[in-house]
Amino acid sequence: MEIFSISKSFPSEEKYSLTDQIRRSSRSVSANISEATRKRKYEKHFVSKLTDSDAENTETQVWLVYANACDYINKNDLETLTSKSLEVGKLLN
Repeated sequence: MEIFSISKSFPSEEKYSLTDQIRRSSRSVSANISEATRKRKYEKHFVSKLTDSDAENTETQVWLVYANACDYINKNDLETLTSKSLEVGKLLN
């Protein structure tokens, strides 16, 4: 939700590119965790969904770096959100 909120301030020309990408990847993390929970009886499906979630989490980190490089978020926001993303990655792994 923090990424959704912070991306509201991105320029309108980014609406269908960076804004859309970062929102999709960040939302996909929790969606894949939810799907994994439903598939927990089937170990391979469970692991697959958690792997997908970890990949989406990593993608979100890349978009955060781009957002910082474009001056859409400041260094402090980048570090805070990346730190939280790294913590999610640790929990997934």
